[in-house]
Parts: sequence; structure tokens; C-alpha cells
Amino acid sequence: MTLVSFILLGFVIAALGSIAPSFLNLTVVKFSLKSGRKSALYLIGGYATVLFFQANLGAYLANILMENSEYITTIQKIGTAILILLSIHFFRLHYTSKQEKKKKEIDKSKAYLHGLGMSLLNTTAIPFYFTVISFLIGMEYFKYSLVNGTFFSVGSTIGSFTTYAVYATLANKLEGKLSFVATKMDFILGCLTGVLGIGNLIYLL
Repeated sequence: MTLVSFILLGFVIAALGSIAPSFLNLTVVKFSLKSGRKSALYLIGGYATVLFFQANLGAYLANILMENSEYITTIQKIGTAILILLSIHFFRLHYTSKQEKKKKEIDKSKAYLHGLGMSLLNTTAIPFYFTVISFLIGMEYFKYSLVNGTFFSVGSTIGSFTTYAVYATLANKLEGKLSFVATKMDFILGCLTGVLGIGNLIYLL
């Protein structure tokens, strides 16, 4: 495969992986509705910065740790604990923020830093790339190297940024229709992270 192929592969995988509802793209919608599309794009920029390294790390782990399941189990345990804590956090926000908030522009640097923090807490990214790359390595469609991993990560970053940007744009254009959903966003985020956390816990037990 050429280096361009690795970029396209990363783009397609990340774009498809970012379409399904998650606490990241739902946060983009919430952020766009509350603070505007520009702030949401800075938030997405924070996501993308961390995602670049998560994609590369996931590919690296797929190459190195496929036969060392004890390390993968440890990562899953840590990820499960973080998901459950996130779920509690979002439910707390939902039940303690009953007053309707006016749309307020958030400083772009804070939006970017918020994106960094949210992406770092996204425990599904590395396992997602680990699983996909493991499958591709098994099918002999991907061979990890620093260069290949870097180009794959570049494509993944662009793909995710594009998908999240679409969410931000649609949220801005459909603000009236999504306003009700926005008021329930913390509850939805709590449910999503809770289901993922409990699912991982059941799997580990």
C-alpha cells in the first residue's frame, strides 16, 4: 500500500467510527448549540490533537500486544472505571442544571483545552483502533511502521475532524429542532457512557 492509501484508510475508518452517537459527537452538538460553531470547531481541534496519538498508539498496540491479553485486560479495567465515573458526572450535571442557559460564547482557547480533556477521557478510541488494525494486520492489509502509523493517524485525524465538523454545522443550522435534545444532552451522555461502562464490566467479569 502507498502512503496515500494509509491516509485514505485512516480517513474512512475514523469517519465511520465517529458517525455513531458517542459522548464526543454529542458534546460537539451541545457545544455548538450553546457557544456557536467556531467554539465547537476549536473543541473538535482539541479532539483531533489527541486522536492523532490515540490512533497511532492503537495501531502500535495492535502490532505489539496481540498475544499479550493480560495487558489488554488491564487497559479495559481502567477504561471501564473511567466510563462509569463519566456516567456519574453527566447524570450529576443533568439533575443539577435545571435552569435554561442562554447561549454564551466560550473562549476558543478554553474550548480547545476542553476538547483535549474530553478526548483524553475517551477510552473507546484506542480499543477501537486496536481492534480495527488487528483485523487489518490479520488480513495482511496493514503492516505497522512509524511512517505507516503516522500517515494512518493523519488520515484518522482528518476523518474524525470532518465528521465532528458536520455535527457542529448541522447543530447550528437545526438549532430550533435540536434545542429540546440539547436540554437532555447530559442525560444522553450519561446513558451512553453508563451502558458502555456496564457492558465492559460484565465482559470483564
